[in-house]
Amino acid sequence: MELYEAMNLRRSIRDFSDEAIPKETLKRIVASAYTAPANDHFRDWHYIVITDRELMKAAVNGVPKDLTEKTVDDMTFISDPVQKDSYRIAVPKQYRMLIDAAAVIIPLMKKKTDILNPENLSDLNCYASIWCSIENVWLSATSEGYGCNVRIPWGDEEKIARNVLGFPEDYLIPCFIGIGRPAEGAVKTKQLDVDLDKMIHWQMF
Repeated sequence: MELYEAMNLRRSIRDFSDEAIPKETLKRIVASAYTAPANDHFRDWHYIVITDRELMKAAVNGVPKDLTEKTVDDMTFISDPVQKDSYRIAVPKQYRMLIDAAAVIIPLMKKKTDILNPENLSDLNCYASIWCSIENVWLSATSEGYGCNVRIPWGDEEKIARNVLGFPEDYLIPCFIGIGRPAEGAVKTKQLDVDLDKMIHWQMF
């Protein structure tokens, strides 16, 4: 698949078929992470790929299982109707979209600064870099005909995953990624149309 086609086809997928992903394909997809730019050139990211169903459930056991559309309706910060529709699709599936996936991919980044209390933007370089690598994984998965979703850890979710998977304390999880073949009729959220003539500026704002 051509790069721009993959970019345009990429969508968050939360409904998957039962199809497994060959190990070599998963390795090829995750390997693409290491072609991303790194702030310090070391690319000292680790990726845990889980295909065992029981281990997947244990690793993401902290993710809420009882979220509903009402949860979204109670989120007072959402006012845009397209955004609200997107949340109504996504929020109730936060747990199922991971355990129903063919695999859960967990990126790990080393804690080099306190990214939750940065002194300046440079303190966030390591966090920005691993998200470049995550985008590579998403685009590679799309080019292979698979779909991905993402869950940002909240509360004890990272602690639970660490206890199950045994990764060191000095690494943190930027997100959980569910990956698999999209189910027939998988729901895809509407993308907002962007007026590029308004958003792209030439020479000056």
